[in-house]
Amino acid sequence: MLIGCHVSISGGIQNAPKNASDLGCEVMQIFTRPPQGGPAPELTEKIIQQFKILNTKYQIQNTYIHTPYYINFASANNRIRYGSVKVIREELERGNLIGAKYVMTHLGSTKDLGEEEGIKKTIEMLTKSLDGYSGSTQLLIENSAGAGEIIGDDLKEIAGIIKGVNNLIIAGICLDTQHSFASGYDWNDFRKTLKKVDQEIGLNLIKLIHCNDSQTEMGSHKDRHEHIGQGKIGLDTFKNIIRFAKEKNIDMLCETEWPGMEKDIEILKKLRDNK
Repeated sequence: MLIGCHVSISGGIQNAPKNASDLGCEVMQIFTRPPQGGPAPELTEKIIQQFKILNTKYQIQNTYIHTPYYINFASANNRIRYGSVKVIREELERGNLIGAKYVMTHLGSTKDLGEEEGIKKTIEMLTKSLDGYSGSTQLLIENSAGAGEIIGDDLKEIAGIIKGVNNLIIAGICLDTQHSFASGYDWNDFRKTLKKVDQEIGLNLIKLIHCNDSQTEMGSHKDRHEHIGQGKIGLDTFKNIIRFAKEKNIDMLCETEWPGMEKDIEILKKLRDNK
């Protein structure tokens, strides 16, 4: 089980491996395009080769790609829905070019169409995104904190979407500790919550963990990350989460604010290596 964080690609993705190494990463998460919108920078053969060579040099074992923030498969706007299909497919193809293990994405909000129709449309659009794709990079769905009608705060809902799409390109989920805590999964009652997660989606579908403490109380439905051990989840609970991830060989990524991210990685490594 390896530990890292989200790192900057300022100046090009070829700069990410050194940025990750400087923070103490063994694995890393990146955007390959501007997360708020705009065209994706071209991945030339030279850039791809540089990226792979520097990943080896700096011993970054796995690369994970986060999709942009504007993905919404359940929008009433055709342009937004089909734009989301296009971006997901492009990110999988880009991930395949650079050797990324997974692309992870949020799914959007059902506020336009209502829950039932929104979930149906999400399944339809996800299916279109994956149709004909044959690369090695797979897709993960990330759970949400549950504000408004955001899809994916309930793991049963994500399980139903994965089953509805029925495509092995979707490997499982990226479980965000803060998002799940905010949506009502009480990690401080670790065994009970782990059993709940297993019943709702299956522990075998957890392929990656976003390891973030929470600024807000359990069930707040607010997406507010905090540094490890400084929030409402707390260090003792992260010991249990680390133990679980280590047993299951699930990589962990911090998405906490800089500065302080290096310290978070250091804490997680100590918890891992002391067990």
